[in-house]
Amino acid sequence: MSRVLLATRNAKKLAELQRILGASVTVLGLDDVRAFPEEPETGATFEENALDKALQAARETGEIALADDSGFCVDALNGMPGVLSARWSGVHGDDPANTALLLAQLRDVPDDRRGGAFVCALALAVPGGEHHLVRGEWHGRVLREPRGGNGFGYDPVFAPDDADGRSSAELAPPEKDALSHRGRATALMLPVLRKALGVAG
Repeated sequence: MSRVLLATRNAKKLAELQRILGASVTVLGLDDVRAFPEEPETGATFEENALDKALQAARETGEIALADDSGFCVDALNGMPGVLSARWSGVHGDDPANTALLLAQLRDVPDDRRGGAFVCALALAVPGGEHHLVRGEWHGRVLREPRGGNGFGYDPVFAPDDADGRSSAELAPPEKDALSHRGRATALMLPVLRKALGVAG
């Protein structure tokens, strides 16, 4: 069976990619391969961070590697949190604290200026060979309070333009896969990934 390494330890991201790719491809995470010293994310853009992670993962493990860097870009904050989304509150991965800080910063921003987008840069690296990079965006607006129990990160406070007023966290997983920034980036990458893995589309 074909397999691909997604350079993350985030179980929800791994499950999301496995759902999208289906049963013909096994998705591995960083906990499934030999440990290596991971380089810190120092890129100024999602694309730089994603490509750096994919190239290192392929080089260190010999696996075909995918890596994404994604975040939430809010118009009223000049595109921030952006690449700092996962550590916006100062602690990496503290979703409730990150969300609370974002909502506090937008407290006085009127509804018509609460636009924003999830962005995902997705990189593919083949050991000793080529690499590819794509970008997916999911536009909507920032809600005033969290809604829904699905998803992670800023999902509960994001109302996509194409979700009938529901938050991202109120969408069923297959709906989110089809609409989301990560789903869009993965759809763009799938033909390249399938070719690299030698599996039919």
